[in-house]
Amino acid sequence: MTASLRVPRKLCSFLFFYVLFLTLVPQVILGFITYSREELLNIRSASTHHQYDQEYVFRDADPVFCLTTSATGWFPCSDPKKRLRKRGKRSGLLVRLRRRAHRAPLPSILLANVQSLDNKVDEIRARVAFQRDIRDCNVLCFTETWLTGETQSEAVQPAANFRDAYKALPRPPFGKADHDSILLIPAYRQKLKQEAPTLRSVQRWSDQADSTLQDCFHHVDWEMFRIASANNIDEYADSVCEFIRTCIEDVVPIATIKTFPNQKPWIDGSIRVELKARTTAFNQGKVSGNMTEYKQRSYSLRKAIKQAKRQYRDKVESQFNGSDTRGMWQGLQSITDYRKKPSPVTDQDVLLPGRLNNFFARFEDNTVPLTRPATKTCGLSFTAAEVSKTFKRVNPRKAAGPDGIPSRALRAFADQLAGVFTDIFNQSLYQSAVPTCFKRATIVPVPKKAKVTELNDYRPVALTSVIMKCFERLVKDHITSTLPDTLDPLQFAYRPNRSTDDAFSTTLHTALTHLDKRNTYVRMLFIDYSSAFNTIVPSKLVIKLETLGLDPALCNWVLDFLTGRPQVVRVGNNISSPLILNTGAPQGCVLSPLLYSLFTHDCVATHASNSIIKFADDTTVVGLITNNDETAYREEVRALGVWCQENNLTLNVNKTKEMIVDFRKQQREHPPIHIDGTVVERVASFKFLGIHITDKLNWSTHTDSIVRKAQQRLFNLRRLKKFGLSPKALTNFYRCTIESILAGCITAWYGNCTALNRKALQRVVRSAQRITGGKLPALQDTYTTRCYRKAIKIIKDINHPSHCLFPPLSSRRRGQYRCIKAGTERLKNSFYLKAIRLLNSHH
Repeated sequence: MTASLRVPRKLCSFLFFYVLFLTLVPQVILGFITYSREELLNIRSASTHHQYDQEYVFRDADPVFCLTTSATGWFPCSDPKKRLRKRGKRSGLLVRLRRRAHRAPLPSILLANVQSLDNKVDEIRARVAFQRDIRDCNVLCFTETWLTGETQSEAVQPAANFRDAYKALPRPPFGKADHDSILLIPAYRQKLKQEAPTLRSVQRWSDQADSTLQDCFHHVDWEMFRIASANNIDEYADSVCEFIRTCIEDVVPIATIKTFPNQKPWIDGSIRVELKARTTAFNQGKVSGNMTEYKQRSYSLRKAIKQAKRQYRDKVESQFNGSDTRGMWQGLQSITDYRKKPSPVTDQDVLLPGRLNNFFARFEDNTVPLTRPATKTCGLSFTAAEVSKTFKRVNPRKAAGPDGIPSRALRAFADQLAGVFTDIFNQSLYQSAVPTCFKRATIVPVPKKAKVTELNDYRPVALTSVIMKCFERLVKDHITSTLPDTLDPLQFAYRPNRSTDDAFSTTLHTALTHLDKRNTYVRMLFIDYSSAFNTIVPSKLVIKLETLGLDPALCNWVLDFLTGRPQVVRVGNNISSPLILNTGAPQGCVLSPLLYSLFTHDCVATHASNSIIKFADDTTVVGLITNNDETAYREEVRALGVWCQENNLTLNVNKTKEMIVDFRKQQREHPPIHIDGTVVERVASFKFLGIHITDKLNWSTHTDSIVRKAQQRLFNLRRLKKFGLSPKALTNFYRCTIESILAGCITAWYGNCTALNRKALQRVVRSAQRITGGKLPALQDTYTTRCYRKAIKIIKDINHPSHCLFPPLSSRRRGQYRCIKAGTERLKNSFYLKAIRLLNSHH
């Protein structure tokens, strides 16, 4: 029997570890082996047994390791001069996202539903490690059993402010989930990527063109135009305007300007030359491998940009020192991108202008315009000196109207054109007829918000004749001089020495003085009209003008001015067909605000316990309620509704709000107000004339709002600081953009601010002071100064509605005013009581 062969245990263990050592040690040793550049070259030269069919090079490789240095990319070197066929580039959302994975316009999101998140951690890690789409996701969102079997995978779409901002792609589910995971990739492209450079044609005015046109208009026999028209005011005005426009087109050349959407104002031709040279040097350096020229060109470009910025900064500051505030302000806006102009509507829909024109004319009732009986001729006339003075006041930057005569021409040739237009204006008043070419209007719609969803989201901006605006300004001055100063004292718009500050202070003082009594509260109704200017009925307006004592012939001229108005809408290069309007006052005209205020001057309170305070078309009904008796207030609201129906004004009940201020300890339920059968919404806070007012009459909401807005504009101030502007220019920008927000209507609300609110406001001032490097006035000092100045203006204006709140004391105490009794701190810290204390302390 053969003896069994046994191996000692020690020998087995030795062999096992020896084999393991031979297996692992070479791999470890190879990991520490390194080669120098010379050794690799030697290995290359020694490898003569391997022959290549073709030689390849890579553009980023070291030239020493390349088989040839004349190549520019991966291609066969047998014919280096041969050019490859230009290939396209793959497109699509996934390709674009992978190309810019870490610079996506929106975050990519992966949505998935799992049954047990703890058991899927390993799978999640594996997918993140080996799937690029999931690894590049910005957000991984996992939920547990929140979907049902009826829910489709495509139903999940995140909310965004852009339509189709994401595209949903199905991906395999995690584990045994019954729904696919959804990969949301951004499909949105930035507007900067989509906006193309714009081309616009401008007139190149020069001194030679000015002298040529001045000589031309000076030697023209304007009398022949009047004789040829046979006293027809339309033909007379048309022929004169056509001749002036033709002369300007023949003399002034037209230049085409290319504007880039992101071009800074200091970029000039030298920077473009340096930029092009740097790009050329970069391409040549990649071919030759020598980047020295590229570095020099990069340095030259940076130097050119710094020099251009320095020159532009000096230009802006020189405009400040030379009293050219317009140029300086435009320069500051360009540097900071502050208040960019809204982009015009560029919709290619050819039917959009027609739909907008019909929508803007929706208040037209298609009635025949009223023909009033002939009266004696109008006694109003103007002189050539008055017309010339008005032409010289024209802003040369205003856009030309439908007649095509630029405002710059009227200002430059005022003396030469004043004679003929004086005759046209006087003939128009004599005949009580306005030339049709002066009444034409071109509407350019401007979006009210970023995303337009309906036609009401467009604001109609009317371009009218600049000549007609000068004519309206002359007529407006005459009408204003004939009206009594006491007309409609609670209309604070379009009046000298009136502002939103006066309207707000009057409303607040009316409420506070009433709330100072026992068992009282106040109801405020903030009225909103639908297109108030577009609903004016000219026939009713003329009747009201006659009751105010205006010349009947001038009233007929106003009637002709408001009727028979051709109107078109222009969107891009598309223009709608004209519509003839006989209702409303054209927005953008000089006379329209005055005519609206005269049209609504009879909208006054019928009860002594109520007040109707107006600022343009913003109307507020203030009802002072005592002992829970709301009879007078409700009758006032009903009377206002009847007045609106009689005067063709439409109340927008959905935007009309009511606020109740009641500080009584024992409050009862306040029944709502109804207008046309619709309940008016009651709110706790409302933005009234730019100020956030609450039912508690505290100002935390308003201060929080203006602090946030001011802090955003501190960013623009920091950009100017970084640009290197002087402290004087920085202070000027602060006063215009930041202090104007913090101190808006400050006399009305700052006195009742809490200490916390004042600290928050002053904190913004201190931040701005550190940026400007100069001393800025504290808000408390600004408040005190403005209270004193405003009180002085009110005292000097005897027609101001608040003039009676400053009764003087006896003649022995000259300059002293009687204080108003106040039972609460709210009334004591209000504007009028604060102003009286300041006036008395200064004497």
